[in-house]
Amino acid sequence: MALEVGSDAPEFTLAGSLGQEDTEVSLKDFEGKNLVVVFYPLDFSPVCSVQIPDFNEKADAIRAKNAEIIAINRDSAFAHKAWSEHLGGVDFPLLADMNLEVSKEFGMALEEVGITNRGVIVIDKNGKVAFSHVEDAPPYNTLAVTAVLDELDRLN
Repeated sequence: MALEVGSDAPEFTLAGSLGQEDTEVSLKDFEGKNLVVVFYPLDFSPVCSVQIPDFNEKADAIRAKNAEIIAINRDSAFAHKAWSEHLGGVDFPLLADMNLEVSKEFGMALEEVGITNRGVIVIDKNGKVAFSHVEDAPPYNTLAVTAVLDELDRLN
């Protein structure tokens, strides 16, 4: 079960990639900013290959609302680099949660199949969950980025 709105976001640190560069990201890196956390099942999968580029195209609009964006799944940083290159570049960190520990803390792990569920959690500048959307059927993506932008408007 995903975190409830109003609850504290769990602290985490994950390695991953930002384009072709290695990166390490912690929740505390975003103190004073809103954070959009995109959870998705797998790199190189059909729906994710639409969802992540959609967020990438709107990354500047997200940043204009005092927010940053990260994406988390169980793939390795190496897979993230290859996928980012395949997509023509991704302008936000793709983080590797290979043991699903962070996904579990956020209630986003599908342990029975060993992947991360699809969903978006917005964490406000005080570290509280401000919005949570989890897909009922992970192959699908019913949440438009415009809905996330609307949620960020409510926070500002």
